[in-house]
Amino acid sequence: MPERNVVSWSALITGFVQQGRPEGAISLVRRMNREGTARPNEFTLVSTLHACSLLRESGLARQVYAHVVRLGFEWNVYLINAFSTALIRNGRLLEAVEVFEKCPLRDIVSWNAIMAGYLELSDAEVPWFWARMIREGEVKPDHYTFSSVLTALASLSNIEMGLQVHAQLVKCGHGSEICVGNSLVGMYLKNLRLDEGFRAFEEMCSRDVLSWTQMAAGCLLCGEPGKALEVFAEMRKAGIMPNEFTLSTALNACANIASLEEGVKIHGVRIKLGSNVDICAANALIDMYMKCGCVDAARGVFQSMKEHSVVSWTTMIIGCAQNGQAREALEFFDEMVEGGAQPNDITFVCVLYACSQGGFVDEGWKYFSSMSQHHGISPGEDHYACMVNLLGRNGQIKQAEGLILSMPFQPGVLIWQTLLGAALVHGDMETAKRASDHALKLDRKDPSTYVLLSNMFAGLRNWDGVGMMRELMETSDVRKLPGSSWIGQEKGGPLALADG
Repeated sequence: MPERNVVSWSALITGFVQQGRPEGAISLVRRMNREGTARPNEFTLVSTLHACSLLRESGLARQVYAHVVRLGFEWNVYLINAFSTALIRNGRLLEAVEVFEKCPLRDIVSWNAIMAGYLELSDAEVPWFWARMIREGEVKPDHYTFSSVLTALASLSNIEMGLQVHAQLVKCGHGSEICVGNSLVGMYLKNLRLDEGFRAFEEMCSRDVLSWTQMAAGCLLCGEPGKALEVFAEMRKAGIMPNEFTLSTALNACANIASLEEGVKIHGVRIKLGSNVDICAANALIDMYMKCGCVDAARGVFQSMKEHSVVSWTTMIIGCAQNGQAREALEFFDEMVEGGAQPNDITFVCVLYACSQGGFVDEGWKYFSSMSQHHGISPGEDHYACMVNLLGRNGQIKQAEGLILSMPFQPGVLIWQTLLGAALVHGDMETAKRASDHALKLDRKDPSTYVLLSNMFAGLRNWDGVGMMRELMETSDVRKLPGSSWIGQEKGGPLALADG
């Protein structure tokens, strides 16, 4: 162009920002200032501040805003909003709030920007800011406002205010937006209100893959894996293409109820999706096959993966251990380390569990010692519990107790319960008494300790002792949680049965 005016420059700068090329936009701004043929206007500066947001350059954003002030545009609400957003994206929330408070004219974007900043960086402040917004009545909340505040309330598990916001949402009439519907459903599900979550889900005018995935995940969170699979089936009927998160959720539901038939169907869906599915779905598939007892199928999925995360290796290790292949579990761990993968603390819990299942005392000590010596991981309570279980199952009760007494932190109730169970199995009543005393001292409400002691008295045919334990549980208001099993039905989903 022989001549360029501010509109030409602004259009090109905006285009670079919209195409996700903020460096190019900033370069154009500098060139524009250097050539001096046109002075930037409000639109130029708004796009420049958006580029600063994308670059996460708070210093550059301040320089641009100083230029805004010099040009006399500091009262322009669009520029103030763009500057606030740039500060928030750079983690400068307090500075953004200060800009907001000094702004003489604020629109809904101004309030939404600060609301989004609180949501990202300090979600505990969202309820207060929402209440202030409603109280001052300066602007009316829009769908972005409702989506932000409901998401924050879900994170905070604040169902009381969530109900109030839902009522306000009905009054304002923004419930037709997908983002608002998803946030509302999420708020109920995070508060374990499954029925209300379903009701909000069914009232949504339209649903995307996030809506369906969230609903299925919510069923899982609320302990209803069968309903999660029903949601997945309805989603498929509605013609919605699942993504990797949907598949992972559905596979986790299958794993929870050991439904191999449904799991194989979902595996077929994953194959059809091909390369669009990531490592998370593959890990969930391995876990499903392992929990259904299909170790070879799980191994096949593992071997077909192009890359393995620590979750992939850990899932194979615990899966083998739980399916009676403790030695194979340790071989997977050795292969993992030799290949350069770094195990985490959960991996070592699974490895020590495998040693316990296989009765590999020497290997258990070796892996336990290697945690701090070779991997920089300090053993936690779960690791000590696995070692106590390993030693106890092999009759080394005194060594197990000695390990507990040498712990660098106070043993929790789980440690003493583990020792108690092992001591009872091997008839070491003195150690069992000491372990039970410690366990009851730490937590008198945990039913596991009472059940173990009751079983001990029953094994000794000391029925007075059994009665005493039951009476003590009643007087202490200790309740044993009922067990549950899953059975398949010929024409319907799985059904949970509770045994007291």
